[in-house]
Amino acid sequence: MVSSSAKEVFILGQTRAGKIFRPSDWAERLAGVMSSFRPGGAQPGSHLSYSPWCIPTLIGGVKAVVVNSELRNLEPMAWDFVLNFAKDNDLQVAEACLLPDPPK
Repeated sequence: MVSSSAKEVFILGQTRAGKIFRPSDWAERLAGVMSSFRPGGAQPGSHLSYSPWCIPTLIGGVKAVVVNSELRNLEPMAWDFVLNFAKDNDLQVAEACLLPDPPK
């Protein structure tokens, strides 16, 4: 499903059939569940922010979660969890690289 060399994986809130995935806050919920998986491990208050390894975003107006491969290297069960979430819900998954917004 995902190559071992991928640096980032995008889970799109769209099924392979093209339907928008519901509920509308699924990306924030998934990223919230993954908030404790972060460099240095969970710290007091880390549940109040997203992990840098699992970030909700919008891609072309579609909700998505960007999952960094560091999660796979340091927390393989968490990596499997997010990929199985995508598989179980028939969501589109793409290997890509998130580029920063251009300066304004």
